[in-house]
Amino acid sequence: MTRTEQRDKRRQTILMTALDIFVHKGFAATKTQDITNAAGISEGLMFHYFETKEKLYEELVKTAMEGREMALTGIKNEGLEYFQMAAKMIFHYLKTEPYVAKMFVLMGQAQNNDAVPESVKALMAKIDFGGTVKKIKQGQRKGEIKKGDPAALAFAFWGAIQGIAEQAALLPGIPVPDSEWIVDIIRK
Repeated sequence: MTRTEQRDKRRQTILMTALDIFVHKGFAATKTQDITNAAGISEGLMFHYFETKEKLYEELVKTAMEGREMALTGIKNEGLEYFQMAAKMIFHYLKTEPYVAKMFVLMGQAQNNDAVPESVKALMAKIDFGGTVKKIKQGQRKGEIKKGDPAALAFAFWGAIQGIAEQAALLPGIPVPDSEWIVDIIRK
């Protein structure tokens, strides 16, 4: 293994270890020593990769946001098909990649939480659900999505997914429901 590969592997270990601890303890209750003990490294080594606990947390939130953006912008479908594809893809990853569920928990914890760093609050403020509301309206015009406030319907859809992802992260082994059950929340 080259030095670069070792460095990348160690950085990834720190990130995944921190993700586990932040998910279970929250940002404020997590101490850097919790992370370093679990990762089997010194605090000095962790600080070599991440200047502060805040920077480490910010990196995880950025990673979650980039993954979300990449996944959702890759879905070109409109109306109900968009939501079917999104739910199917997310549930696939909840079943096959446990860290994805943990990322949902992390993002849920980062929203409207006074304890998180200002840099994370600024990142969270950039999340725009306008595209989802637009997709709801498209589906309503096509007669595929039930009538009602598009923002409320989007909230119901994403809230259900958020809740399922959180349960999948905190209760490993719990069965993930069929994605169509969630789509039925908005289906006409």
